[in-house]
Amino acid sequence: MNVLLVGGGGREHAIAMGIAKSPKVTKLYCAPGNAGIAALAECVNIGVMEFDKLLAFAKEKAIDFVIVAPDDPLAAGLVDVFEEAGIRTFGPRKNAAILEGSKAFSKDLMKKYNIPTAAYENFDDAQAALDYLETAQFPIVLKADGLALGKGVLICMNKDEAIAGVKEIMQDKKFGTAGNRMVVEQFMTGREVSVLTFTDGKTIRVMTSAQDHKRAKDNDEGLNTGGMGTFSPSPFYTPEIHDYCVKNIYQPTVDAMAKEGRTFQGVIFFGLMLTADGPKVLEYNARFGDPETQVVLPRMKNDLLEVMEACVDGTLDTIDLQFEDNAAVCVVLASDGYPVSYEKGFEITGLENFDGKDDYFCFHAGTKFADESKSKILTNGGRVLGVTATGANLKEARKKAYEATEWVNFANKYMRHDIGKAIDEA
Repeated sequence: MNVLLVGGGGREHAIAMGIAKSPKVTKLYCAPGNAGIAALAECVNIGVMEFDKLLAFAKEKAIDFVIVAPDDPLAAGLVDVFEEAGIRTFGPRKNAAILEGSKAFSKDLMKKYNIPTAAYENFDDAQAALDYLETAQFPIVLKADGLALGKGVLICMNKDEAIAGVKEIMQDKKFGTAGNRMVVEQFMTGREVSVLTFTDGKTIRVMTSAQDHKRAKDNDEGLNTGGMGTFSPSPFYTPEIHDYCVKNIYQPTVDAMAKEGRTFQGVIFFGLMLTADGPKVLEYNARFGDPETQVVLPRMKNDLLEVMEACVDGTLDTIDLQFEDNAAVCVVLASDGYPVSYEKGFEITGLENFDGKDDYFCFHAGTKFADESKSKILTNGGRVLGVTATGANLKEARKKAYEATEWVNFANKYMRHDIGKAIDEA
């Protein structure tokens, strides 16, 4: 099979690694890809939102199967474009990707189908939101309705912070049109857990759990980022919690989308809060999480392409999804100053130290080749590399991952030093 993977970050590098192992693959392409993905696939310089060019390329190369990984093209309907051209495509159609594309939609869906989540109100008028804050309980959470690269969420400890947050989201439009509507949500406390699932629209298969670290600095300080590191599995996600979530959250979400005429095929990411009142949904994503994918897929035993085909073909019930009885930790090496302002274009050294090692991975998030000779690799983003290690348990994996962060260097290398610190408290 000729396979096209759409995307160019650390998540896509982890997906490419899984797909490249499949004996079903004849040729793997990635658009636009990055310097790390180039070792596994032929990268083509087409952006993820250039739908016409992507379709033309797929036809030219006789692509049999497309994987759409990032949120923006999913929400904009890229899967529909390929399917209308008769090309089998992994990922939700536009009318199902709204599960992530609109937080107001997802909250209303949960309310309608009694899926556990925080109490909330939706607003499309800034003044109405400000009026609501006069009687609200704090702390409170403000969420831009649309896609905001994982950054459109503000936790406000008091009314003054919340008023400033409404201004930021709805009036100043810091997150662009994502802030045309806003969700004001009850603040929940507890452990956060990320759970990725495959679904064909009827059946759901649950992947191993993970836990992300969103804040830029140690001890969960600093601004929200796309993710500074993660570990898998979460020791707080017990078999009892899993059974509760399958019955009350995962399967009901898939069934609700089908009942709404928005059959979801692909990956649903469940961001959960383990509260004193039981697990509740913080958020949905309509795709693999980043950097959760970098610790989940290296632990998966199955042929990834085979599982994705089953999601597209409606045969997921025939798949026995299995994971290694081990653990993985990913530490993101970022450019100092991320997520606000940072320099890029610095040479990365030491990448060869990962060659030939089965339990260490260096996933490229923001990298590029210096020139056509491809002899040097440069930094090309805020999050540059995801250094991942597997081990017999979380403590071993964490130790190995941090050791491996010293194998690679670039000029403004920055990382958190407490990824997986919660492991010590488990």
